[in-house]
Amino acid sequence: MANPMTPTARRRRLGAELRKLRERAGITATEAAALLGGNQARISNIEAGRYGVSAERVRTLSRHYDCTDRALVDALAALTGERRQGWWEGYRGLLPERLIDLAEVEYHGTAFRTSGTLGVPELLQTTDYARESLRRYLPTLDQSAIEHRLSFRMKRQTVVFREGPPPFTALIHEAALHMPFEQSGLAAHQLRHLLTMGERDHIILRVVPFAAGHPGHGHAFSYVQADVPQLDTVHLDLPHGTLLLDAEPELRTYREGLDHLESLALSPSDSLSAIRDLTPSQ
Repeated sequence: MANPMTPTARRRRLGAELRKLRERAGITATEAAALLGGNQARISNIEAGRYGVSAERVRTLSRHYDCTDRALVDALAALTGERRQGWWEGYRGLLPERLIDLAEVEYHGTAFRTSGTLGVPELLQTTDYARESLRRYLPTLDQSAIEHRLSFRMKRQTVVFREGPPPFTALIHEAALHMPFEQSGLAAHQLRHLLTMGERDHIILRVVPFAAGHPGHGHAFSYVQADVPQLDTVHLDLPHGTLLLDAEPELRTYREGLDHLESLALSPSDSLSAIRDLTPSQ
């Protein structure tokens, strides 16, 4: 379990956003510290996510930073309210910190849009498909490390199955539906699982057909929406590890990329028909 002082993803994001507001207002860390009756080191620690800060102080700083976006201020204040440790903390020290951050970001997400080019999106994978994918793309990991990542990935899927789940749109390139696996029946089971998931009211599956050409992104990525657009996060699944992006130009680029993929994709009903045509009879 994590040390209570371990910076969480939400605390680091809050600090980063407060720093953006301060710098935009042209206020130094020393000047900001004076507003809270502290020293420059305290502001630096808050902005680095090492120290917590109350909702009241977030509102005080935002007011002095001339932030008039009430929705953003309310969302920042809400980031101070989560005190309990999530299930992901049990994996701290076993998995890379960015994976821990990803689970926390997903847990608090309000909507998901994801793209899969070479594989099915992680939150829609069966256990066997996920295990084989981990073995294939992380061949240097031993079996114990694979199983840690596998159980972590399966627990991340609770955001899809929980009560009142967020809307989830998955854009899956047709190439991902044809990926071969040595294990007999694995691909067919995964396709049947997608069909089952596609029947859920909050999940929309869109297949990007071969006829649409190259999708433009060789890696899987997902866009996790927050209470306000400024706090959205992009998750990139890269060969060298997980990367989380939150700068506005980056968010805009990936929003536009997803919009483009949606313009190329089959309709939800045609997508399910395409998946069904590829699924062997039981």
